[in-house]
Formats: sequence, C-alpha cells, structure tokens
Amino acid sequence: MKLIGNWSYPTTIRFGAGRISEIADACEAAGIKKPLLVTDKGLAGLPITQNTLDLLDGAGLGRAVFSDVDPNPHEKNAQAGIKMFREGGHDGVIAFGGGSGLDLGKLVAFMAGQTRPLWDFEDVGDWWTRADADAIAPIVAVPTTAGTGSEVGRASVITNSQTHEKKIIFHPKMLPSVVICDPELTVGMPQMITAGTGMDAFAHCLEAFCSPHYHPMSQGIALEGMRLVKDYLQRAYNDGTDIEARAHMMSAAAMGATGFQKGLGAIHSLSHPIGAVHHTHHGTTNAVVMQPVLLFNRPEVEMRLGTVANYLGISGGFDGFYEFVGELNTSLGIPKNLTELGVSEPDIDTLVASALADPSCGGNPVEMTRENVSTLLQSCF
Repeated sequence: MKLIGNWSYPTTIRFGAGRISEIADACEAAGIKKPLLVTDKGLAGLPITQNTLDLLDGAGLGRAVFSDVDPNPHEKNAQAGIKMFREGGHDGVIAFGGGSGLDLGKLVAFMAGQTRPLWDFEDVGDWWTRADADAIAPIVAVPTTAGTGSEVGRASVITNSQTHEKKIIFHPKMLPSVVICDPELTVGMPQMITAGTGMDAFAHCLEAFCSPHYHPMSQGIALEGMRLVKDYLQRAYNDGTDIEARAHMMSAAAMGATGFQKGLGAIHSLSHPIGAVHHTHHGTTNAVVMQPVLLFNRPEVEMRLGTVANYLGISGGFDGFYEFVGELNTSLGIPKNLTELGVSEPDIDTLVASALADPSCGGNPVEMTRENVSTLLQSCF
C-alpha cells in the first residue's frame, strides 16, 4: 500500500513522506504571504527546521521564526510570540513541532488580533464567542512528532504560570487551514519521545472510545487509531527510520485528536495538573496513569474494552487489554508509576482539585469525585 493521500477530515491534510517540500504552496493555499514559524527551543536549530526555513526563504516568504516555547507552554511564551507576530507584520503562522510548538503557534495566530486577555477565551461554556473571529490569522500546521494531534485540533493547551494550571483555549477557527503530515520529519525523534508521544495518541483514542458521549464517527476512528498504535508504535520505537511505522503513527496521532471530539477522561484530568505542577512529559504521564485509570473505570468499560481487545487481536477481554497496556509500557521504557517519573512531594489535595476542574473529567465513564479521584491519584504512586 502506498502511504500517501490528500484528506479533508477534519481539515485539509497533505500526508506523505517528503511533502514538507510543499510548505510554500500550503501557505499560499491558506492565504499567508508573510508567515511566522513558531516552534520550540529544541527544534529551532535542527536541520528539519532550518530546511523548512530555507524552503520558505526560497519562495520569498522570509525565514522569521519564534522559538521561545517551553515544553509546557505558558502565557509568557504566548505574549512574546504575539509581540513578535505583531511587530513583524506577519499575516499567518506556521505551527511547527510537537504539542508545545503546535499549541503555542495556534495560540499566537488566535490572539494576535484580539483585544481581550487570554484567559477570557478559556474553554468554558460559550466563552469562545467573545473572540473576534475575523481577527484570527490563518494557520499551517506541521507536526514533527506523532502524539498530540494538535494539528487537527480547535484548541490549545496553555499553562497558567501563576496558578500552575493547564487551561484549554478553544475556538473553531484555531483549526489549521492546511496540515502537512510528513513522517520523514519524525525520523529523528529520540526513543523516549517516540514512546511518550505514541502513548499520548493511544490515550486519546482509548479515552475517546470509552467516553459515554455519542459520536459514532469518533468511536470508529478511535478504535482504528488504537490498532495502528498497537501494530506500529513498537516498530517506530525499535527503529526510528522505519518510515512505514512512522507514517502510521502520524495517522494514529491525527485520529486520536479527531476522535476525542467525543470526549476525554480521567487519564487527561490527572496528567494535565501533574504536568503543570511537576513539569512532566504529557504523553509519558498519560501512559503512567493509564492502567490505574483502567481499573478505576472498569465497572463501566469492561464490556466495551472486551470488544476492543477482540478487534486488536488480544485475548482475555478487559484483563487481556489491561495486561497489554502494561506490557507495552514496559517495552517502551515508560516509568511504572509517578514516583519513578520524578513526581515527588505531591500536594494530593491540590492535584485532585485541579483534576476535577479540568474539562476532560466530564468525559470519563465513571463520575469523578473528590474521594475517588484522591484514591485513584494515590494509586498512581
């Protein structure tokens, strides 16, 4: 099978090895004449970024780049990026990188033309309607990891550096106009990042599938996304140059983020505050808490995950699926608990309160309360 295609769900996706060569054409399609490429500090000096800037420069689009983006980006990063966007007279953003670069890039494009403060657009009720939709700059997204799926999302996760809480900023027009999914850009990912981002994609698919909300399209996408992770994450981890595995993992990442329109759950409700306070890698944190959350949700998902196990070719129903997750984590070098991940002296009460305030908890199949979430969180150490 030739792994190349042009997709329009949920947005225009140019998928295939080598398609970063189309970056200038993608900008033209999005109506961008003077882009600002937003990426993270680690990627800024790497060849994949410099080669992309060369392509832009060669097409007369300049080589402006903003890279003051932390692993868990916060509002100070956003303010600096917005300032550079405005002062440079840019008319669009190329969001380039993993979840942090993609989220911050989308946020810069969203906020550059707004007059209200950032937190006025948190994903609460209809707060997104406060934004001036006409002032949102177009976005071209280029993922360089296979995990968050932010390239096909309508929101950005941003940390409030004062309260140490992760907040979701949402607007329909934050969805990138064009996405370039080029698996060649992920070849250089270290094993640890391959593992963590891959398990992030798996968590998105798993939680979307288990969410009690009704969205059969997302349900089907999430199921197939889990199969792709099962079949290809280990291959990508073992051999980073396996372009077929890398391609399928990029698909799984986009599918996870498309699928979780149906909802997320306790995995993300826990990982968001843990990452915000203790600065852990998001996808790796998801992987660490995944088995405890499976046990927590077992009364509501046992039959459903038995169906998943059958589809994935895993024997033993729920128990077999649970064991598969543990074995996959071990094979990928994922820490066995939050203590091994480096979370020390946790303030359980504060983390529980933040987990319950996180929008993800509304999609969990078991109702989350202060008492049961406290027990769940402590079981993760």
